[in-house]
Amino acid sequence: MLDENSYQNDEESQADLPPSHREKIWKLNETQLHKIYGTDLENGLTAIEAEKRLKENGKNELEAKKVSKFVQFIKQFNNSIIYILAAAAIMTFLMHRYSDSVVIGLVIIANAIIGYIQEQQAGNALEKIREMLVSKNFVFRDGEKLELDARDLVVGDLVNLEAGDAVPADMRLISADNLSIQESVLTGETNPVNKIEESMDQDKLPLAERQNMVFASTAVTSGSGLGIVIATAGDTEIGKIQDSVETVKEKPTPLMRNLNSLGFGLSVAIVITAVLLFVVGYFLDTYSLPTLLISVITMVVGSMPEGLPASTSVVLAMGTRKMTKRKVIVKSLPAVETLGAVDIVNTDKTGTLTKNGMTVKKAVTAEHTFSITGVGYDANGSLDFDGELELGTKKYDWQKDEGMKWLVNIAGQTTDAQLHFENNRWELTGEPTDGALTTLYRKLTGKDPEVNEIDSLPFDSAFRYSARLVDFENQRILMVKGSPTTIINASKQGTDENYWNEKITELSTDGLRVVALAYKTVDSSVDSISKDLIENLNMAGMVGIIDPPREEARKSIHELRMAGIKVKMITGDHPDTASAIAKKLDLDSVVKAITGPEIDAMSDEELKDKIDDYNVFARTTPANKLRIVRAQQANDHVVSMTGDGVNDAPALKQADIGVAMGIKGTEVAKESANMVLADDDFSDIVVAVREGRHVFDNIRKTIRFLLPTSFAEGLIVVISILMGQELPLYPAQLLWINMVSALTIQFAFIFEPPEAGIMARGPRNVKAGLLTKLDTFEIVYVSLLISGLGIWAFDFLTGKGLPAIVGSTMALNIIIFGKIFYLFNLRNDHPVVSKYFFQNKMAFIIVAILIVLQLGIIYLPFMQSIFETTNINFYYGWFIPIMAGVIVLAITELGKFIRFRVLKKAIH
Repeated sequence: MLDENSYQNDEESQADLPPSHREKIWKLNETQLHKIYGTDLENGLTAIEAEKRLKENGKNELEAKKVSKFVQFIKQFNNSIIYILAAAAIMTFLMHRYSDSVVIGLVIIANAIIGYIQEQQAGNALEKIREMLVSKNFVFRDGEKLELDARDLVVGDLVNLEAGDAVPADMRLISADNLSIQESVLTGETNPVNKIEESMDQDKLPLAERQNMVFASTAVTSGSGLGIVIATAGDTEIGKIQDSVETVKEKPTPLMRNLNSLGFGLSVAIVITAVLLFVVGYFLDTYSLPTLLISVITMVVGSMPEGLPASTSVVLAMGTRKMTKRKVIVKSLPAVETLGAVDIVNTDKTGTLTKNGMTVKKAVTAEHTFSITGVGYDANGSLDFDGELELGTKKYDWQKDEGMKWLVNIAGQTTDAQLHFENNRWELTGEPTDGALTTLYRKLTGKDPEVNEIDSLPFDSAFRYSARLVDFENQRILMVKGSPTTIINASKQGTDENYWNEKITELSTDGLRVVALAYKTVDSSVDSISKDLIENLNMAGMVGIIDPPREEARKSIHELRMAGIKVKMITGDHPDTASAIAKKLDLDSVVKAITGPEIDAMSDEELKDKIDDYNVFARTTPANKLRIVRAQQANDHVVSMTGDGVNDAPALKQADIGVAMGIKGTEVAKESANMVLADDDFSDIVVAVREGRHVFDNIRKTIRFLLPTSFAEGLIVVISILMGQELPLYPAQLLWINMVSALTIQFAFIFEPPEAGIMARGPRNVKAGLLTKLDTFEIVYVSLLISGLGIWAFDFLTGKGLPAIVGSTMALNIIIFGKIFYLFNLRNDHPVVSKYFFQNKMAFIIVAILIVLQLGIIYLPFMQSIFETTNINFYYGWFIPIMAGVIVLAITELGKFIRFRVLKKAIH
């Protein structure tokens, strides 16, 4: 017998099967498996060998490529506005204007810290979920059966699998007893796959047909098995898909594209203006060269909306915190806004739009059709007779129907499913179809089935039925369930095939999966099932099974449709089943399906032209999903992709925003997504869309506020230089305005509640940018208005012979009050005097803080020396600035009235 090191040293074995490829592992027998992996097929590896392999190959876990915290922090500075502010900070430092340099630097650093902290919080939340989902498995080592964390498994380990277990690694089975594996996370197929232990002779086998192999992140639905670990971590099939996900490049979100474009455009415009202003000022010779240079830098800093990155980050952070309270984890700040811009939501069907719990809804016998009430695996429910009841009866006694009586008993006797009550709900161990049949039996009999099994024949896709031989009511009965067509063909002569085929069509059209149930009495000497025995069956009846739609999903789809968002279903199910569910969910006014093979037959250009015609995509592969998303994006859609499986990962990453499930989602899916629904609730997407639109509205209001008020500060410098007059505001005062604005008033919009009807309007046009032509016009006239009032006030006071310091103090207050009154104009689309005036109470608190700070800069001696202000009476210092603010409010309110009343009526 070879020792365990042979799995590394046996060159002949390695030549037969390179460990890095393992394409033909399914062809090997037990002797070959032992030679290659050095595993005792009864006792497993020794603890010493397992520890050695763990050290050599690492833990059995998929790790995302982590970005260092330092790099994450540095990325927060990647912004054109920050670049220019950093240059201004350096220049002021070199000119020994240290206080100016410090103020600019603090604003830059504050913005970076806000963004960094929020991303760290999102990452920590995901890490907690990951820790909760670590699975355990029974492993044989040194002949002992141990329970170990899946991450501690190594290649060559002998792992025991039971119903309900998560498969911890890729394995080659050496024993399989009625073993079925749910592989939908890899293949997209809903139905479990039956597994075998025998070697398979084919040279080429697709993943879905490797019946003697099981794969990491799949789940055991029934039976038991024993397998040798052949691949762990990144070498598993899941690991390969994760590697392919890395080839999909992430794109900036629509908001970040808009902000980057706006920031770059503003930066270029301000720099060009600064250069021209310096040239003009130099030739006019109004100021000395150092004074001119610091004035131009002051203009740049005053005009630059340096609060924009910080404000945007804080608005996004507030949005992500709200989402976290709803158990929605946002991995990056801009992602929370992206859902507000989407116009297509692609979603998986099973478990997302449906309950992922099969339910018998119809039962058909030769005499009657019955409806079964109740949903899922809860035994609450009853049978309704689809026909006329006898006079005087309120309920039909189903036991009077001989076929129904047999149907219920076959349902109970042929199932392997086990139901247990956990976390206030019934949980299934076993196959979903068996779970539905067990629940039917429990609903109608009020008890769990008791099975006296003699022999079983598991389901095989080759002959499409399963069978069980039981001792039942003092008889030996063969009970069979499976494909209706197969069972009809195996039934006694005289069976009404036309009747049953009509019923199959009727049930299938309603989106039900049809299972036929039949039986026959056999001799008591029969103790095993052979295929020859499956003939001359008595047809008991058929059941129609469905994974029922979630009622909350239907409501959510309705809300998304009202918001102008198309919901598309992408599933591995049959197109008829998927279409029926889509109709029940009211997915669209017209449901039109296309299959994966039909998509494969199209070129990328053909798919782009036709993709918008379909809302149900059935029998899809991971490659299909990726092509679907890319085709939608090629038509300028902003696309969300919702998924949970490994097969969803490439599409999740390609989408403008990927949304993964936190409970049933795989690690690969969660790492590929931008957002994780911790409780797997589809209705959270509606909440996220609403919050995304709310976030965008508040960011847009912040921009509309920052730009004209920042430009007003810069215009004061520009106009003063061009007019050859003394600057109304000193550089330190302009920096003060920027600093107190950054700390107070610009954050008022963060607390602004969402506008009424926010979900009634369609998704925003991401190509239109953040500002409309009317916004641009408003920015121009408001900046001219505020700067003009400041210059007029300065000239008015100095013209009356008052010192320039008094004029600049009043001008400082005029700029501040212009900002305050403009804030109340921008808060919402309603007139300022309305029931919405006190809706944002934080705005009043922020304004109060700002006024206290203004009192400090004007009346505190040490502040006066720093910012070149002076004591000023109420009339000049407060009454005139307040009146100037009222003028700003009155003119902007008139502009709002024209914009939202007159122009909207003209358009409509």
